[in-house]
Amino acid sequence: MDYTVTVATGTSEYSGTNNYVYVTVVGEKGESERTVLDNPGLDLCRGAVDKYRVHSAASLGQLLLVRLEKERYWVEDNWFCRYVAVTSPDGDTLTFPCYRWLVGNVKVELREGTAKKLNDDTLSLLLEHRRAELQERQKIYRWQAWAPGIPKCIDAKSEADLPQDARFDNEKRSDFEGSLQFALLELSLKTLALKFGKSWDSLDDFKRIFWKLRSPVAEYVMKNWREDWLFGYQFLNGCNPRMIQQCRKLPDNFPVSEDMVQGSMGPKMTLSKEMKAGNIYLVNYAIMDGIPANVIRNRPQHLAAPLCLLYEHPESGLIPIAIQVAEPVLPTLSHLDQNPGPDTPIFLPSDPPLAWLLAKIWVRHSEFQVFQVLSHLLRTHLVIEVFCVATLRQLPAVHPIYKLLTPHLRYTLEINCRGRTQLISSNGIFKRVVSTGGEGLLVLAQKEYKVLTYRSLQPSVDFHERGVTKLKGYFYKEDSMMLWDAIHSFTWGMVCLYYSSDTDVAEDEELQAWIQEIANEGFVDVPKFGLSSELKTREELNTLLNAITMELVIDTLPDVSQSCMQMAITWHLGRLQPDAIQLGQYTEEYFTEPRAKELIERFRQELRDVEEHIAKKNEGLELPYLYLCPSRIENSITI
Repeated sequence: MDYTVTVATGTSEYSGTNNYVYVTVVGEKGESERTVLDNPGLDLCRGAVDKYRVHSAASLGQLLLVRLEKERYWVEDNWFCRYVAVTSPDGDTLTFPCYRWLVGNVKVELREGTAKKLNDDTLSLLLEHRRAELQERQKIYRWQAWAPGIPKCIDAKSEADLPQDARFDNEKRSDFEGSLQFALLELSLKTLALKFGKSWDSLDDFKRIFWKLRSPVAEYVMKNWREDWLFGYQFLNGCNPRMIQQCRKLPDNFPVSEDMVQGSMGPKMTLSKEMKAGNIYLVNYAIMDGIPANVIRNRPQHLAAPLCLLYEHPESGLIPIAIQVAEPVLPTLSHLDQNPGPDTPIFLPSDPPLAWLLAKIWVRHSEFQVFQVLSHLLRTHLVIEVFCVATLRQLPAVHPIYKLLTPHLRYTLEINCRGRTQLISSNGIFKRVVSTGGEGLLVLAQKEYKVLTYRSLQPSVDFHERGVTKLKGYFYKEDSMMLWDAIHSFTWGMVCLYYSSDTDVAEDEELQAWIQEIANEGFVDVPKFGLSSELKTREELNTLLNAITMELVIDTLPDVSQSCMQMAITWHLGRLQPDAIQLGQYTEEYFTEPRAKELIERFRQELRDVEEHIAKKNEGLELPYLYLCPSRIENSITI
């Protein structure tokens, strides 16, 4: 009795193999013959889909597993298998997803693609397969404490310590390592090195480092960056639009009087009236207060903790009306604090133009530190890493939540390892060019994690708590809520497909082990995170999955060489990746059930609707806001 076995090899470089590969089909009534995959000519090549006949003396009954074995032939040649499909003698075909590397002399057993919770399995063979898979993964993927007060991470000194399945594909690795060199070359660092350590002659000199790394948005900002309206706009739709909050009462350490800002008010309006009406907003960088500043090439850097008051003007939109920041001209001040006094004046739009501009620059400087260290690194990369490690350790590949999450965790471990060793290490790039580099970065991170909450990762909660739900021109809010709704609908459909009741959630032992490890291991040093160590309902599970996916979502100026390095790193970390997989596009098909595929297709349609809505909204905008177009959002954190 013959079974037809179809084997699909990966499409990235070096996915194929010339090693021996054997296949055995395992059913409830026995096993097939162990068969070498060796058709005439070349097979198991990159991108190949090869078919083989596998003989069995009798019917295998219900097919349970496919066993793949790879053995070395002359030299080691790793192999990436996408999937195996088995067609039985009666014509039925089952797919066994793999999507992993077979490294060395190795044996791998694949489950059929239907997602199964622990309670869905009754056969001892399949239960043992789940147990053995997790036991092996827990040996490979281990926790370590990177620093006190920080979420735990993968136990790897560098990306080289990671298993092949967690590494970049070869194309991704080559592009990642080459792109930074390209950026530095494009910025003409070799020529600029002649001015190494020299300060800029004028603000317009900064245009030189935009030589080829241009975009319409960058050129628009270069043209208008001094304008108050663009300064306000950036709090809504810039790189870090999660700081602004409604101000109903001024902080005690920000003594802005009515007279100070009257010139910025609308007709017959006062500060107190507009504050009561909900039109006054605050951006407070208190978290920067007390952070030790870096020293770069023996030159002390400066850090500020400014407070910025903004007004939603009926005609001009959101504009700054007062900024408090310590005077950066005092040579003894490496840190500029928030204590009001003679050395911490309040700057106003009516001040001399360069004084007001300098105050705005200090706000932007603090914004850069908060964005790169907190919003980008800590609130996305390091938070998601906890979920990534826990998923690999506690959910087998056949579990529906593993299948749902794993496409969104692609490359997360390697990019985070590279970040810890190359960007934020004691001799990394941040230490060389960023004011918070070195000791300051860790102190800033620890301060953030003392106040970080799980609730703040949920956009609807975050917008409400900051009081910005009615703020006009807040495209980030509008677009992110559309994405949140689309993701919520998709994940809810998947949760309901596999969990028919809240009881199913509470009784899923693997799911409970997963959330316990996240809360009690990964976030053990984040005291106010507030994530429960158990999941009791489908809604709790869905909200958690939504938050994970959604997080699927710069003598005060530095010198020439430092500026160029900052520009190169910012471009390197922010550019669109050549191998990017768009949100909702699943190149690896972990789900095989028709209903799950229908939900994925419906999700894609909802994302297309969001894309169309955003495109129409942007037709009349002088400065389009396209950052949250689904086509520009990657499925996982890869940079």
